[in-house]
Amino acid sequence: MKVHEYQARNLIRAYNIPVNDYRLVSDAREAREASMAWKQVVVKAQVLAGGRGKVGGVRLANSPEEVEAKAAAILELEIGGYPVNKILVCDSAPIEKEHYLGLVLDRSRQGITLMLTDQGGIDIEELAKSNPDAIHKLTLHSDIDEAILDSFLAKSISSEKIRRQAILTTRNLYSLLLEKDASLVEINPYALTPNGKMLALDAKINFDDNALYRHPEIEALRNPEESSADEAEAKTKGLSFVSLDGDIGCMVNGAGLAMATLDLIKFHGGEAANFLDVGGSSNPQKAVDALSIILRNNRVKAILINIFGGITRCDDIANGLLMAQKKLNIKIPLITRLVGTNEKEGRAILKKAGLDAIYDLDDAVKAVIKAARGIS
Repeated sequence: MKVHEYQARNLIRAYNIPVNDYRLVSDAREAREASMAWKQVVVKAQVLAGGRGKVGGVRLANSPEEVEAKAAAILELEIGGYPVNKILVCDSAPIEKEHYLGLVLDRSRQGITLMLTDQGGIDIEELAKSNPDAIHKLTLHSDIDEAILDSFLAKSISSEKIRRQAILTTRNLYSLLLEKDASLVEINPYALTPNGKMLALDAKINFDDNALYRHPEIEALRNPEESSADEAEAKTKGLSFVSLDGDIGCMVNGAGLAMATLDLIKFHGGEAANFLDVGGSSNPQKAVDALSIILRNNRVKAILINIFGGITRCDDIANGLLMAQKKLNIKIPLITRLVGTNEKEGRAILKKAGLDAIYDLDDAVKAVIKAARGIS
């Protein structure tokens, strides 16, 4: 789960990490009033998308009148597909040096990787491509040894006095990540001001969805725009659904099988329109709900149903498909693969209705790609 910058700022401030002053507002007049105490102001769009500055979502203003005008312009924007409904008005802190400081759950190293660079203020992904050696990394597996941390921070922060601040910030970030089950916490820029203070001038935090049941206070931060209407509805019906950009709808049982199905579609030259895992339930209504959501996408030209029955029974899926055909008036091709528990019964149900089920997944994928292309 992602949160807005202002929400991330609130969290890191609660963990005693110094930030520049800021106010959240929802209209231009509020922005003007919020900025009165500051000489120079940064006006920032609050959307769940990166690269805000590149499209005019972050602007500098030198007077309340300029703040109001620039806030009004930002509120007219759509960034990464998200309309701007809220903006953050910040005191513009003087900057002597920009750093990046972040912690990320690193499954490949089976730990938490601490990242640091003295080239902050730019996209870390771009820096990783253009100059990967500029990003220093340290993998943590338990508590942070202060001597090791000090030595690591010295790679980008030469002053011992400044490093004392960075050590405390890093420890607090680490506590936040562990205590709130975050998968990513980052400060960019982590800025050194002329008076020798290190401030977080922007923050980003992602949370592990699977751990949110332990953190209702974090779940309460969820932003509706993070999920499409289809994704939100799927969640209420016990389906795992993610919209994609292709034209082949997919209904699969099991996340691993769903990912393998998407990979195979791509391998054979097709493009999936969604990820959809119906889970292990044998309720035929799930098939109806799943197909209903897939069919709302006008780009979908054919649908692949890939069921490897375990807990999910093939006969229940077959009955669900027949229910869906009656209720939804499906007019695009359905390619079905049924293998596993009650496979024979499921195939018999479909055959009686004049439908076939393919056994081999490779054949099913090739068939749905042809169907989507209008090839018989």
